Amino acid sequence: MNDNLNPYKPEIVTVEDTWFETQGDRAIKTLKVVFDDEEKRESWEHRPGQCAMIGVLGVGESMISISCSPTEGKFLRFSVMRAGKVTQALHELEPGDKMTVRGPYGNSFPVDDWKGKKILTIGGGIGQAPLRPIIEYVKANRGDYEDLTMIYGSRTSADLCFKKEFEAMRERDDVNIHLSIDIEEEGWPHYVGFVPSLLMEVNPSPENTIAVTCGPPVMINFVLQNLKKLNFADEQIYTTLENRMKCGFGKCGRCNVGNLYVCKDGPVFSYATLKAVPEAFA
Repeated sequence: MNDNLNPYKPEIVTVEDTWFETQGDRAIKTLKVVFDDEEKRESWEHRPGQCAMIGVLGVGESMISISCSPTEGKFLRFSVMRAGKVTQALHELEPGDKMTVRGPYGNSFPVDDWKGKKILTIGGGIGQAPLRPIIEYVKANRGDYEDLTMIYGSRTSADLCFKKEFEAMRERDDVNIHLSIDIEEEGWPHYVGFVPSLLMEVNPSPENTIAVTCGPPVMINFVLQNLKKLNFADEQIYTTLENRMKCGFGKCGRCNVGNLYVCKDGPVFSYATLKAVPEAFA
């Protein structure tokens, strides 16, 4: 196998830029990286929804969603929540530092099959990271999609990711944005309440609409229930599973859900598929 086509080989990348999306004990930091090998940089291909195994030499690796669309350029973005040894090491990286990337892994959102449809994304917290590539892909191909609506919330305004991007998108007349926080804050001009409740407030029509939701499992469960109340068909609903993935290619068995391996069969699933796997909602 040509090494430049080998998804199991770690590639050295350079951190080009970093910034914090949120602060605190479980802060989220975005890393923008480029491949050191120019041939690899040109040959790399990923689709919205795919993941990559990223790591720091001597520390370890972690499977992280790719938080950029291939339409954005010859770089990769990863939005990483600090939650353990590897993510702490990733948070300590600064521009010019080296790290590793291997992949891409998993399936992807079938964004090309959705052309001509309305796209509705429903995110919570760090769950907005896998949704961001869909949004950027649709924005880059805006004429191919009928409508783009985003529902996104977090516990507080300080916990919202990609705030500057949402502010910039508010200037556009071809996207609809609905933000929420769980706890009321002075000066907050948007919805106060949980994301599933905001979904019912927005009351999107299921006609010719694809709904995609990512976030905490409890949020996803209530969003799925509410989408069904709004008469969305199972085939119109997509989500991701975030089971811990260790190897990335279905050998270690760490990420299985029933008869599915999240790293190979997912992380993207239609609700129609997941309904047949009770373990997915356990």
